Amino acid sequence: MFCSCIFIWLIVAAVALKIYLKLRNRQNGSYACLVGKTAIVTGSNTDFYTKTVIFTIAFKIIGIGYITALDFASRGARVILACRNENKAKDAQWKIIKETKNPNVIYKLLDMTSFESVRNFAKDINATEERIDILVNNAGAGGLGNHKTGDGNQITMQVNHISGFLLTHLLLDKIKKSAPSRIVNVASIAARWSKLKVEKMNNFPTDINASLADGQMYANSKLANILFTTELAAKLSGTDVTVNVLHPGAIKTEIFRRVPGILKIIVDALANLYFKTPEEGAQTTIYVATSKELQGVTGKLFDNCKQIELYGVAKNPDLATKVWTKCEELAKLKSAEKIK
Repeated sequence: MFCSCIFIWLIVAAVALKIYLKLRNRQNGSYACLVGKTAIVTGSNTDFYTKTVIFTIAFKIIGIGYITALDFASRGARVILACRNENKAKDAQWKIIKETKNPNVIYKLLDMTSFESVRNFAKDINATEERIDILVNNAGAGGLGNHKTGDGNQITMQVNHISGFLLTHLLLDKIKKSAPSRIVNVASIAARWSKLKVEKMNNFPTDINASLADGQMYANSKLANILFTTELAAKLSGTDVTVNVLHPGAIKTEIFRRVPGILKIIVDALANLYFKTPEEGAQTTIYVATSKELQGVTGKLFDNCKQIELYGVAKNPDLATKVWTKCEELAKLKSAEKIK
């Protein structure tokens, strides 16, 4: 009888938490028109069916980058899907055009594991596009393990941060010429638990469990996103280019599809019960990229469609400067490409 009561109360608590989280979600209230604007969204192709780890029921998973691109297209923007998987990207392109009736949606190859790909993408954009009004650095992944890219960087750090750092630099002149324009970086609350050390930011931790080390690399890369935002905002002061960063929330997407073993089962179970849908998770990105009330607001952190205080670990300007300098080195930036 006692065990039955505990079980019932656990169910009640789980349902109450689910309701609370749903009620807490804020919707983007921006109705900004983007006709005549050009927006780039990295990592915007995800739209596929998968199966749960425990059950054999298939369900659709879409990414917040896809939802963000869909929203921009519905507002009339020219949208560039910057993705590494051509088949998925072309499928996403077709679906966005079909749903929004906006034919001005294109795909261009961008593989964040390769600086050559980043440079080729930027060269193409700079040569063919008249303007860049919105750049959303959305591409990211977790559970990538202890691997190096062909550029010699730890893969999680390069995919989640260094390649976005490089891309932003390479597109910055065009972004400035299109001002007022916005750079939006997608980070995570995981940055709170970062143990980022500049001299080791490109090293996978080997003194802890591999799954924990994966999580630590992810947290470090997300703190780097935030530090990049605050430092870039300061460097672009007076240019009418704003740079902001956000935590989209815990979202049921494919970002942690590579997480191994029992941890994957736990993540899947929590995701199905409590995580935001991609539509809910994309709201803050869309808000920061389009809201008229944020015109001129820069260097800030947002969560659930509202500005919040920077996480404690992200308030260190000295750390931001040192991480910036280290990233210039890791991204192999040429002297002329650096922001003076």
